[in-house]
Order: sequence, then structure tokens, then C-alpha cells
Amino acid sequence: MDINRKTAYLVLVDVESKKAYSNLALNHQMVINKPNAPGFVRELVYGVLENKLTLDYYIDLLVKDGVKSLKTPELIILRMGVYQIAHMGSVPEYAAVNESVVLAKRYCHSKASLVNGVLREYINKKIQLRLPARGEDEVRYLSIKYSYAPWIVEMWLDHYDIDFVEKLLAAGNETPPMTIRLNWLRVMKPDLIKNLQERGFTVEQGSLCQNALHVKGNNLLDSDMYKLGLFTPQDESSMLVAEKLNPKQGDLVLDVCAAPGGKTTAIAERMNNTGRIIASDVYKRKLELIEKEAERLGIRNIETRSWDATRVDSSLLQKADRVLVDAPCSGLGVVRRKPEIKYKEYSMEMERLPKKQLAILSASSSYVKPGGTLLYSTCTVNPEENEEVVEAFLRKNPSFEKKEKLLLLPQVDGTDGFFICVMKRSESLI
Repeated sequence: MDINRKTAYLVLVDVESKKAYSNLALNHQMVINKPNAPGFVRELVYGVLENKLTLDYYIDLLVKDGVKSLKTPELIILRMGVYQIAHMGSVPEYAAVNESVVLAKRYCHSKASLVNGVLREYINKKIQLRLPARGEDEVRYLSIKYSYAPWIVEMWLDHYDIDFVEKLLAAGNETPPMTIRLNWLRVMKPDLIKNLQERGFTVEQGSLCQNALHVKGNNLLDSDMYKLGLFTPQDESSMLVAEKLNPKQGDLVLDVCAAPGGKTTAIAERMNNTGRIIASDVYKRKLELIEKEAERLGIRNIETRSWDATRVDSSLLQKADRVLVDAPCSGLGVVRRKPEIKYKEYSMEMERLPKKQLAILSASSSYVKPGGTLLYSTCTVNPEENEEVVEAFLRKNPSFEKKEKLLLLPQVDGTDGFFICVMKRSESLI
């Protein structure tokens, strides 16, 4: 059995059955199985995840009782086989079929002949297979073509024009670059660039943030440079949050939804290890991630604590120079990195998100001192969680004024989808 396809299969099972995050499941299975072609595994895993609804649509046309009659093992193997045939030109069709059958014999033995038959039929009919007619149901067409849950397509069509939506959908299926944030506490940019290039990496300057670099190459996070804390992987949209917060040396900064700590550590680096950062999160176990990352980066001005951000801590009222609310959200801006987000079902929890976000923003605003800064951010492209939350907050809190608002988009800015709103509290409270 091919170890690379086996690894990809096990990752996809973890994501499908255990609702694991794709990046964590991939790293876990890579360590266990040690595939000899990790690039192939990543391409296959993310290709299947990014195109799941499209793949299921074609499989449904070829299976007698439809895709819903299939159990998880054979369905995942069929998705892998169809994806290899349709999108991986380096894989011969016979190899895609044969290796899929080998997987089926191992993980769903009675379905091996079905897998063989469906994949061979796909090869024979793939030129004739068509997406559903666009004119009959545009939401369904876009959902299947770009492989997003229909409610996401419908929501974006309600807020944006069709050309914008289609470009946004397509951009969400692109592979994002590896972007890193250099750690000013431990290295200067020219020295880091030189070190990376000497180790065979290709390096380009970021376009939005001064300390951002785009890096091409393998095993970057296994390098001694990473272990020594010279940089942190982070998208430029996320880096921009710390830049717009604009912390000064000696400030008291509150990061109320801090885990896993990327923005917290970026703020600390900008403060040159001075002042005080209180990083809180409702989940105590997640605070260990922040502490571990701070230690790697040589950061000493972060204090962590477990706290429900919807509650007000009276001991911190009007004491913070700057407060960051990077609110929990639907995550629709980061589907390039976590394609499983595209298939979230719309639930009551999703419906309640704006209310929760407003509660966190309102509670956190009480910590901002007169003249201080409050920044609200999310990694989603949903006006109900972004602009509408901010506007609702400002209507109820006239002592705050909106200073800057940004919506970063993958098809426009080449970043993750991100919303940033900077607000300032009046010197004389109303």
C-alpha cells in the first residue's frame, strides 16, 4: 500500500469523522506515518477538501443509489481517486484507480469492486459530465462549482454583486503563500533574509506589513531559525491587526480573545518587551499555547489568564491604553487554510455569533482609558459579524469614535479575509 495515499486517507477520515482541523490532522498523521512524499500528501488532502462538493456531485452521477448511499471509507477513497484523475496530472489514471482499489481492500473490502467500477466509469465519461445549469439555480451552481455550503454562497450574494462573489469563492480555493513575521527582538530583516536564502529558501517582501516575508521552500518550520524564535508564521492580514493597534512601549494592552497568541506576540514584539500585555482566553488549556510561543520568541511582557470576555473585570476599568477584541467568528476568511470551514452547517450557534461578538466588544470597551484605542477584528467576510457589530456598538457607546475600517480580501489583497476596525475613546467621557 502506498504510504502517501494511506496518510492522506487517514487525514481525510479524521477531518470527516472526527471533525478535526485539517492542518492539525495532517501534521498528526505525517508524524505517525512518515510519508516519503509529504508534498503529494498535502496536495491530495487539500485538493479533496477544497473540492469536496464538486467531487461528490460527480460521484453522485456515477453511483447507482447516489452518493448518500456510500459510507465514509468508500466515499473518501472515491473522492481521492476522482481528484487524482481530474486534477493531478502527474498521476497516471491507472495508478489512481489501482491505488484506490488497494485502499478500498484495506479499509472497506466489500466496496473494492464498486470503487474500481466508479473510477473507471469516471475516466470514460469525464468529458461528458457537466455541472448543473447555472440559470436554473445560481446558488446551487456556484456551491457545486466552487464547493461551498449553499448558505455561504447565498449570504454573500445577499451582500455583494455576483462578480465579487464568484471571485471571492475562487480565491478561497487558492493555496496561500507561506508568510512569516520576523521577530524584531531577535533578528534584523536583512539578516533573516540572508539566513533564509543561504538555506535555499526564496524570499519576497510582504506588501502590507514591514515585518512580513513571503517564503518558498520545504520544511521551514523544522529549521533552527524557527526553533530559535527568529520568526512566526502569520498571514499579513493578521499581522496588520497589531500594526493598526499601534501599541507603544510601556503601554498596558489587553488582548481579550488571545489564543493561540499570534497577535499577542506580534504586539509584544512591537512593544520591545516593555509595558504589560494581559492575554486572556475562556479556555485555560489554550493559554499554554501563548506561553509556549512567548518563550520561543523571547517575550517576557505577556501575562495570561483564563477569563470569559463577555464579563467585565471591574479591576481593569478604564486602565488599558489599548484593547484588542479579535472576536470568535465564522472563520470564512481563512478557508484557504482550513477548507473544512466551507462545509459548516448553518446553526443556532452561527446565528448567535453577532450577539456574542457585540457582548465581548461592549464588555471589553470598559477597559479602555479616556483617549485609548479599541480594535475589533475578525477573520471572516460576513457583514453581520463585522460592520453590523461595530455599528451596533457605536450606536450604544457615543464615547467611542470610528477612526479606520478595513476589509481585506483574498481576491483583492492576496491575504486571508479579515475585518479590522479601529476606534478611539473620547478624552472626556460622555
